[in-house]
Amino acid sequence: MKQRTPKVIERLRIDEAASEGKFISKPEGGKVIFTEYTAPGDVVDVEIRKSKSSFAEAKVTQFHSFSSHRQDPFCKHYGTCGGCRLQHIQYTYQLEYKFNQVKDALERIGKIALPEINPILGSARTEYYRNKMEYSFSSRRWLEASDIASREQLSRNALGFHVPGMFDRIVHIQHCYLQDHTANEIRNALYAFAESKGLIFFDQKIQQGCLRSFMLRNTSKGEWMALVQFGQANDEEISMVMDFLHEKFPILTSLLYVVNQKLNDSLYDQEVVVHKGLPYIVEELEGLQFRIQPKSFFQTNTAQAEILYRVARTMAGLKGDELVFDLYTGTGTIANFIARQARKVIGIESVPMAIEDAKLNSQVNGIQNTEFLVADMKDIFTPAFIAQHGKPDVVITDPPRAGMHESVVRTLLDSGTPRIVYISCNPATQARDLALLDEKYTVKEVQPVDMFPHTHHCENVVLLELRD
Repeated sequence: MKQRTPKVIERLRIDEAASEGKFISKPEGGKVIFTEYTAPGDVVDVEIRKSKSSFAEAKVTQFHSFSSHRQDPFCKHYGTCGGCRLQHIQYTYQLEYKFNQVKDALERIGKIALPEINPILGSARTEYYRNKMEYSFSSRRWLEASDIASREQLSRNALGFHVPGMFDRIVHIQHCYLQDHTANEIRNALYAFAESKGLIFFDQKIQQGCLRSFMLRNTSKGEWMALVQFGQANDEEISMVMDFLHEKFPILTSLLYVVNQKLNDSLYDQEVVVHKGLPYIVEELEGLQFRIQPKSFFQTNTAQAEILYRVARTMAGLKGDELVFDLYTGTGTIANFIARQARKVIGIESVPMAIEDAKLNSQVNGIQNTEFLVADMKDIFTPAFIAQHGKPDVVITDPPRAGMHESVVRTLLDSGTPRIVYISCNPATQARDLALLDEKYTVKEVQPVDMFPHTHHCENVVLLELRD
């Protein structure tokens, strides 16, 4: 069969930013064209890779001129590892892009009356801002263009990130700009040690190998956690690796490992073994101590998390005598953060382990006015629940990307709660839910917060008040 020649479009102008970190062109009389790693104002040649009735996806083959919004990417792995996809764009424009994404979602999907949206709160740090990174070992290293051009004889082992769309190929990371410099030192030293000892890096295709994955977490208090996942229960090799990390990096206050022989790297059903130190590290927000265990959820940008929680607390308008429901409470971070300003906070979460963390963090901080319950939100949050626990003065809801179940929205509407603070990591599903809540609630304030510089992700906080 004769192979079809891809369609090429020359000197296409990139017009504006779209969702998911993509950019669009709207050629006159043609369908919308999506590209990646471009910027509004670029003029490019593209090759159409996928064509549908109303849009097409294309790959850039040549740049003719560059956008004024551009800057030089700072990472050598840019465009290969799949992370920091917007690093070629100036941060001021990234913030404008994210603000517009929030505004567009609320207006186009929500179709509700909105106040003037507050300026987005940018991150003071745009590099080395994360407190958690996860890396994969692999015996199937992905060779980048620079690797091939160097003509060096490279090891086929890698410790780094998955190539987008390839489960069995890993980009070997030499320097990552997301976590403190210490993370690079630890990761590179572990890689060199494993290479020198001839340890077997995991092969994702055949599911065999000694070294499987590596997680690093740190806190603003200077505490570090390292967790190594091993693909087989070889006590000698495990001790060799863990003793090396302990001796080489005394900064590691929590040194843990897991033997994982499943088909995926998920920790949540695995036993975590403490090799040295404590089973947790401690973060501090406004004087509150939060114990973070290896399976705990904690916002990965600590400084921006504190700003996000302050925004939510301010919108809640707490005076000290309120009953607050914290829906999708996770590890109870927000519930504990606001507890000092409320009469009582009830947190609900479906993950039992997260609720144990929430209770522990209340206990550690001497907080006695919180209550945490384990249940699926759509099953527990009903009129009967409100009749049992009392009508809340404020509801704070921070659902997953899919947003709230329709029955949860209906219970909120029927509850007559005076004030709702809705935190979302997905403005599109938030807008959908706001359209439903518009039956009885008015949006009074909108505050976008950038948690993840150089990505398309954005948090958004909305205050709703019950109409008279």
